[in-house]
Amino acid sequence: MNRLITRYRTAGMAVVVSAVVALVAIAAHLSVGHAATGQLWTERAVSAPAAATVPAPNWVELTKALKPAVVNISTKRVEEGVQMQSPFGPNDPFEQFFKQFGVPQRRTVRSMGSGFIINPDGYIVTNNHVVEDASEILVKIDDGRELPGKVVGRDPRTDLALLKVDATGLPVIPLGDSSELQVGEPVMAIGNPFGLERTVTTGIVSATGRVIGQGPYDDFIQTDASINPGNSGGPLINSRGQAIGINAAIFSQSGGSVGIGFAIPINQAKSVVTQLAATGHVTRGWLGVTIQPLTHELAKGFEVPGETGALVSSVQEGSPAAKAGIKAGDVVTEYNGHKIKQPSDLSRLVADTAVGKQVPLTIVREGKTMKLDARVAKLEEPDQPKVAKAEPAKESLGLTVETLTPEVSRELGLGDARGVVVRGVRDSSPAEKAGIRPGDVITEMDHKPVASANDMKRVLAQHPKDQPVVVLLHRDGNTLYAAMSS
Repeated sequence: MNRLITRYRTAGMAVVVSAVVALVAIAAHLSVGHAATGQLWTERAVSAPAAATVPAPNWVELTKALKPAVVNISTKRVEEGVQMQSPFGPNDPFEQFFKQFGVPQRRTVRSMGSGFIINPDGYIVTNNHVVEDASEILVKIDDGRELPGKVVGRDPRTDLALLKVDATGLPVIPLGDSSELQVGEPVMAIGNPFGLERTVTTGIVSATGRVIGQGPYDDFIQTDASINPGNSGGPLINSRGQAIGINAAIFSQSGGSVGIGFAIPINQAKSVVTQLAATGHVTRGWLGVTIQPLTHELAKGFEVPGETGALVSSVQEGSPAAKAGIKAGDVVTEYNGHKIKQPSDLSRLVADTAVGKQVPLTIVREGKTMKLDARVAKLEEPDQPKVAKAEPAKESLGLTVETLTPEVSRELGLGDARGVVVRGVRDSSPAEKAGIRPGDVITEMDHKPVASANDMKRVLAQHPKDQPVVVLLHRDGNTLYAAMSS
């Protein structure tokens, strides 16, 4: 399998691959049990070591205390598929029709994942991909009860979701401070790998601040604690008995654990779940720039000392950045008092800024350091209903696409471009081998414009056999070609 960074949910015994403006307080009715007043969760450590030390973990006692707060989440969802063969056998005269056009099929898929309780009144944190598109959610808690789960809110950009079950007096896992994590620090993961309930594994923090290409706000904790399909949404726990991460993905060429797992830092999750609990969605700050890494050659070319910062490749007209005087070619080295080491640092900081707040920036322009001020605006999220329903473009290519509407095209910064958005890429398919990713926008195929999924089907129907399918892609503000051999 060529796909390396993978998010999982377990379906039966088979594997199915599947900041933020912080609010000042949460509604008073969310404060219960031993949670701090006005706060959704508690941060009280299970053990209280001396300051600035990492205690030797007593995993046995911590497991006894915390395992009851980890839940098994099972979901049911309906998938739209395409039957590519005639149901009447290979000798059916309409077999060619089925192969060329396919017949829509619906199937129910049951999946499993993990989550953990953060509030005694039944608030549960998990991954978005565990519950996304679910028509039914069932949460199994430690005392054996199976309760229907309600989605309070989801945030696909950080792969986080907040669920609620109708129960009180539930055990909780306190939340820690992921900014204090040290590489080499011992950690424990609890989850339901392959449906094996409340499995405990231990390891260390292998690295922090990992960018793995899952989204604009990547800031993952890397761990060698064994994480497998079904662990998604479960807690990563420090030696104090606090959740400092939410397990989300693994690096693997086989589909199983190879000792490289990734967890979402709990500090990122705190601001997200606070907003989800209050409003059901997340509001983010927006600056209006396209940024890229500063390589050694670019740093030299732009006369920037060192190789840290975010290079501005474009500025959207009328954006907060444009109004502040930021130009293409500027290198942002500091934002609101925080040093910018890489582009993802700037993305996270801007997203975490309150809408309307004026923040200072330090930039380098033509070798000179300058100070600017920008008033952050609200990031407008694409309205999902504006995009048509996903459908397979061609089974042999391994692509699932959706028609790109004019509204969404403009929101993605493509002007009046037309095309299709890639929503799924099958593992080991020609599309994956060609480097096509979910989120890519295809505007041409075989050098012909495609404005819809139907256009794509028509082009593919006329495509010569034994020839690669050439597509023109838009990705992160860039244009590139890719070729798929079926």
